[in-house]
Amino acid sequence: MKLHGPIKGIFFDIGWTLVQPRSGDWMFSSFARQYFPQDKLDNDRARAAMKEGSAYLDSHHLLSTIEEEEALFYRYYAGISAALPELGLTDEDVRKVAKEQVTYIDPYQVYPDAIPTLKALKGKYKLGIISDTWPSIVPRMEAYGLREFFDCVTYSYTLGVYKPHPKMYADALGKMGLPPEQTVFVDDFTGNLEGARAAGIQPVLIQAKPGAQDTDSMVKIKKISDLLVTLP
Repeated sequence: MKLHGPIKGIFFDIGWTLVQPRSGDWMFSSFARQYFPQDKLDNDRARAAMKEGSAYLDSHHLLSTIEEEEALFYRYYAGISAALPELGLTDEDVRKVAKEQVTYIDPYQVYPDAIPTLKALKGKYKLGIISDTWPSIVPRMEAYGLREFFDCVTYSYTLGVYKPHPKMYADALGKMGLPPEQTVFVDDFTGNLEGARAAGIQPVLIQAKPGAQDTDSMVKIKKISDLLVTLP
């Protein structure tokens, strides 16, 4: 498999593409793990509460502010706390975890080759983001020094849908202003990339995530800097 030129624009996912969670889990930072230890979540009650909480987050994803995001995550963690009374968490504890989830500026680690790669691409291509994420990503992208490289961003919380919903790709293409066949999307999930392909965007599967997905139906790279030698 190879990409076909001319390519004038590149879209990137954020998680497992440009950054990874320092704790290894997007929902439970190192701070959250002090209150919700992993071994305490390995049971049916916890799994059911997390599933219910995730469904609630998914159904209330159209957001405008970090305060709205914090309220949603408070409900998520409160549900888990209620299902696990043995944790002994107070309402104040749960509120601390929810606030840290959305206000702590550095829960993610930028991949070492991410910024050098973006520097090499900037100016040669239009660069954009297509990411399932929350309002708190805005100050984080600024703090990490990533936002300056991108001409446009499509964040799921502004549309109220997740990839691979067609609205995500339509919004991104509209902002970038290029024909889809002249663009590439780098993501770690094959389902998201199939959605991009359906929109006419050329897919690239990045396999930086531990236990990464694999496929023979699209171009693959191991890390983001591999893109530099993969583009035609």
